[in-house]
Amino acid sequence: MGTWPWYVAGPLIGLVVPLVYLSAGRKWGISSVFRDLCAATSRSRLAYFRYDWRSEGGWRLAMVAGVVVGAALAIALLPNPSPEIGISAATRADLAALGIHDFTGLAPREVFSWAGLASPRGLVLIVIGGFLVGFGTRWAGGCTSGHSISGLAALQLPSLVATLGFFVGGLVATHLLLPLILGTP
Repeated sequence: MGTWPWYVAGPLIGLVVPLVYLSAGRKWGISSVFRDLCAATSRSRLAYFRYDWRSEGGWRLAMVAGVVVGAALAIALLPNPSPEIGISAATRADLAALGIHDFTGLAPREVFSWAGLASPRGLVLIVIGGFLVGFGTRWAGGCTSGHSISGLAALQLPSLVATLGFFVGGLVATHLLLPLILGTP
């Protein structure tokens, strides 16, 4: 059994979002979980981490636990018969032109490995890129899933603006920044 097609998985996600909102009054999103974890596990003096995380964020922690358990069950019960990443031939060719040739596992080892992290381009891609993603998530008031799934489902204009920004940022990063960082024209 392969992956579910977009026309099945997409509507299922689209149906879960209003179900969660209508049944629990909660918006679907995951970017606040790190704050919930810090509030639950630390005795920080920062006001940002001093709140009733059980009532505000307990459900998000349960959701993340469900995601982890669901992923483990999916891996155990529905293993991928191919060790390679499921990407198109055109994408493989584009990545090969950028110096990425290993398509086994979940991510290219040339970039996402300890050796890749120790390189200047790995440092830029993983560490600085990760910081910018986290900063952008806070600045935008939520992550891509929160805005693009929940926010658009609630017809929120800020979420439409954020989603358009995500797409534009992704195109700029893919076509301008990635070739520049990987050192190819």
